[in-house]
Amino acid sequence: MGIRGLMSFVEDHSNEFFTDLKLRDTKLIIDGYALFHRLCFNSDLELRCGGDYDSFAEVVQKFFESLFACDICPYVVLDGGCDISDKKLTTLKDRAREKIQAAHALSTGGGGCVCPLLAREVFIQVLVRLRVQFVQCFSEADRDIMTLANHWGCPVLSSDSDFCVFDLKTGFCPFDGFQWRSPATAGGARSYLPARCFSLDAFCRRFGNMDRALLPLFAVLCGNDHVCLPVVETFLSKACLPLGAAARRGRHRRVLGLLNWLSRFADAAAALEQVLEHLPEKGREQVRELLCRSMEEYQQSPVRLQDFFRDGACVCPDALGQALPPWVRVALARGQLSPFVSDALLLRRTLLHTQVEDLQRPSAHRAAQPIRQVLYGLLSGASPHPERASWSTSPPQPRAFREVERVGKSIRTAVVDAAKLPEDCSDLSSLAELPPGRRQRLLLEALRVKPEVLEPVPATLKLPVAVSCYWLQQADVRVQLRHLQALLLGMLAGAPHAGSSPGTAELREGGTRTLKDVLQRVRAQRGARLDLDAAHAFSQWQCCLQMGVYLNQLLGNPLPEPELAGLYSGSLVHGLCQQLRAPGAVESLLSVCPEAERLYKQLLDATRPYAPAELFLPKGKSNSKKKRRKKQNTSCGQNWAGRASRPRLWHEGGNRFGPLMAASLQGHPEASDLEPAQVASDETRL
Repeated sequence: MGIRGLMSFVEDHSNEFFTDLKLRDTKLIIDGYALFHRLCFNSDLELRCGGDYDSFAEVVQKFFESLFACDICPYVVLDGGCDISDKKLTTLKDRAREKIQAAHALSTGGGGCVCPLLAREVFIQVLVRLRVQFVQCFSEADRDIMTLANHWGCPVLSSDSDFCVFDLKTGFCPFDGFQWRSPATAGGARSYLPARCFSLDAFCRRFGNMDRALLPLFAVLCGNDHVCLPVVETFLSKACLPLGAAARRGRHRRVLGLLNWLSRFADAAAALEQVLEHLPEKGREQVRELLCRSMEEYQQSPVRLQDFFRDGACVCPDALGQALPPWVRVALARGQLSPFVSDALLLRRTLLHTQVEDLQRPSAHRAAQPIRQVLYGLLSGASPHPERASWSTSPPQPRAFREVERVGKSIRTAVVDAAKLPEDCSDLSSLAELPPGRRQRLLLEALRVKPEVLEPVPATLKLPVAVSCYWLQQADVRVQLRHLQALLLGMLAGAPHAGSSPGTAELREGGTRTLKDVLQRVRAQRGARLDLDAAHAFSQWQCCLQMGVYLNQLLGNPLPEPELAGLYSGSLVHGLCQQLRAPGAVESLLSVCPEAERLYKQLLDATRPYAPAELFLPKGKSNSKKKRRKKQNTSCGQNWAGRASRPRLWHEGGNRFGPLMAASLQGHPEASDLEPAQVASDETRL
C-alpha cells in the first residue's frame, strides 16, 4: 500500500528508529513485488529497450546466492490480482499515468523507471530454477506477509512503508539498509549480511510511548493507497495538529502533526471519535465504517501461508468465496497463472502496462488483443460468484471485459468482447482435462499458426516462434526484415542458456563462444538514440509473447514454456537492428558458428509463410506493396476520437472456429473521451 511521507520520515531519523542486524541462519520473508522492482531499478540495467532480461535474471540469481551463502532461507510472497472490492483502482490508474510519463521520458532520451513487461515472469522463472520457495497471494500480500513473519518469528524484507505500521514481532528490514552485495564475516564466523531493522518500539517511544494500536488510524488519516478521502482533508484542515519544532520548516508536517495528535489518546476508539467530531454530522457513520474497514488492513490475515509452504495447501477465504475451479486456485497460488487471469476472472477488467514505445501510435497491446479475447473466452466459462453458478450450465454467451490501456499520454477503458469458442472449451473447471493435443490445437489456432510449421523448431523455441508468426500477421506497425532477423538472432543468443533442451545443446559447441563474443560487441555498440519504430515493433512482439505465455499457461502448457531471460535482450536486439542495415550482415555474424546458422534458418523458414510478402523482396521492388500495406494499417492508427480500430480476424487456414471468432470481434465505439473528467464515461467498445 504505502503511507505518504512515512518512509522518508523514518529514514531521516534512522539513528533513532533503526538497529543494526547481522542476518544469518534465519528465515526471511521477502516482499516479492518490492524485490523484483528494486533489483530492476537499482542494478544499472538498460530500461529503454524493453528489458535486458538476461542481465536482470543474473542480478536476481546473485541476490539469492548471497542469501544462501549466509544460510538465510528466503520465502518470497508475491502480490496477486486486484482486490475484489476494487478499492485501489484510482491509485492503479494514477500509477498507470505516471508510468506513461516515465515511458515518454525514456523514449526521448531522458530518465525514468518503467519495469519491463516480462520482468515478473522472468523473476518467477529464476525462483523456480533456484528452488526458492514462493507463493502468489490472492490479492495484495502485505497482511499475509506480516502474519507469516509473526508466525515464524522472522524479519520482513520490503520497501513498503506499511511495514513501519504493522505490528511485527521481529521487525522490518528496508532494502536501503540491506547490504546483500556486501556479505561480511566476523572473527572467522560464517558470513552474514549487514542489515538495518526498523524498531516499532523506538518509533512509539519517540511520540510519548504512543499505543501502537493507534498506528492503523494514523496510516488511514495520513493517506495510503486505499484511502484518500475529502473528509480526511476536512478533518486535517479543522483539527489543530501539534506540529512540533521539527515540522515548522514544512517537511513531514502531516506525519508529525498526526503522530503528535494521536499520542494524546489512550486508544484508537477515542481518537476515531475525535476525528468524527470534526466532520459534518450527516454521513459520519458511513465515514466511521470506511475508516474502520481501512484500519482492518493492518490486522492479522486469516490466510495461513505456513500451510502452503509446508504442504502446498493454501486456504484463502476470499478465493474460496469466489467459487473458482480448484485447479485455478492452486495454479494462482503457485504462480503458474498470472494475476492478469484472476483480474479478468473476478473483475472482468485488466490493466495493460505501458512500455517504452511510440506514444503517438495506438498502444502496443492492441496487437495482442485477439489473443486476450481467446483468454477471455476461456475465462468466461467460469462462475466467479456463487450466485452466478448457473453460468456453467447455461449456453456460452459473449461476455464483455474492460481493458485499461494507454491512449496517447493518458489512459482509457475499452470494452472488449470475449471470443466465442467451441463448446468443449466452454467450461473452465474441465479445461485442464482436455487432451493435450486439443489444448495445443486451440493454442496454435489462437496464434494463427499451423502445427507443421513448428515441427523443425526446437521444443523450447516453438512458442516464441509461433508468437513471432502471429506478430508478423497482426502488427500494426510496418515490420521490417531486420526487425524479424534481430528477434531471431536474439533468441539464438539465449539458446546456450537453455540447458540441455533438445535442439539447443549443439549450440554450446563449435563457434558458440565466438558468436557470443560477437553479439556482445554488437550489444555494447548500440547507438545512444532510440529507434522508435523498432521500439514499437519490439514492444508489440513482447505484448504478443506475454499473452501467448498466459494463454499457454491457462491451457496447461501444451507447448514448453520458454526461458524468457534467454529470449529477449533489448540492448542486443536494438543493436542488431542497427547492425543489420548493412547487406549480408546476418551471414557475416553467423559465419563463425555453422550450428547457429542452421538453427537461424529453421526459425526464419518457420516464420516466412506468415510474413508480408514484401518483407523478403529486394529493396526497390516492394514500394507498391508497402504502400498497400501502409494503407491497410491506417485504420489501426486512427485517433480514438474517430472510428475505433478493430482487431483483425483469425487466419482462415486451419482455424476451426474462425466464423464464431469473427462474430465476437465485431464492435462499435461508444465514447471518444480521453479522461473521465472530460466526459461522464471513460469506456469505449471495441
